[in-house]
Amino acid sequence: MFVRNGTSKLKEVLLCPPTYLNEAAPINEISKKYAGQPLNKEKLTTEFEQIVSAYQSAGIEVELQTPTPEMTNAVFARDFGGCVKEGYILGRFKKELRFPERKAYADKLRELGIPKIAEVKEGYFEGGDFAFLTEKEIAVGIIDRTNQRGFEELRAALTPLGYRVYPVPADPRYLHLDMCFNLVADHLAVAYREGLPAAFLELLKKLEIEIIPVPEEAIFKHGCNLESLGEKRVLSLKQNQTVNTQLREHGMEVIELDITETLKAGGGPHCMTFPLARG
Repeated sequence: MFVRNGTSKLKEVLLCPPTYLNEAAPINEISKKYAGQPLNKEKLTTEFEQIVSAYQSAGIEVELQTPTPEMTNAVFARDFGGCVKEGYILGRFKKELRFPERKAYADKLRELGIPKIAEVKEGYFEGGDFAFLTEKEIAVGIIDRTNQRGFEELRAALTPLGYRVYPVPADPRYLHLDMCFNLVADHLAVAYREGLPAAFLELLKKLEIEIIPVPEEAIFKHGCNLESLGEKRVLSLKQNQTVNTQLREHGMEVIELDITETLKAGGGPHCMTFPLARG
């Protein structure tokens, strides 16, 4: 078994150092604000070491991808695909900037012995849009980087394995589903409720998933970009004080990361993490 769901005990992750992330490419609403400005390499390195240390301190094994110079945004390891208990699904990037990552990550998972069970070949699908709701229910954002065709390919691959896959369309400005919705425990999520479709909210209600609400501006400050470690533990950002307080009020242990420079490129802790083993 590889990844059973989105909230059970996280055992192993794949991360990628920001070795060649020299500036914020203007490919999303957040990074556009910093376009043309060089990023602080020392700070990026320190922030990456911090997330590696947080995982290791929590007893989670960390595998590292080795980037090449053309893999500038590979620090956001989540986006090349999705992983379920049978193996992984190779996605297809929409932005040319990220094309070189696809083969590199496929090669890495082959090296790690994780089978590719499906591949999106015609549409677009990025891992930031892939979210377990339960062991058999999966939500897929159709926002900016995953399109309807990619969603259909993904659903066609997962349905025969017993998964129920639901589309979640939202404003393209939100980039990925993990920027506006994230499950942090079995029946608890952080989300911008008003930005999610009524059918999805109804599904969450049916599945008895409670939402800790955030305002729209929190999306662009990575207020929803959290990583569940299982056992009621979650990685969040130090700057997310309101969300972190609410998480603690719901019985969560919040591990705060002081990450700010990496965020300028458009992604947070969830974006940086590809789960390899969870169960």
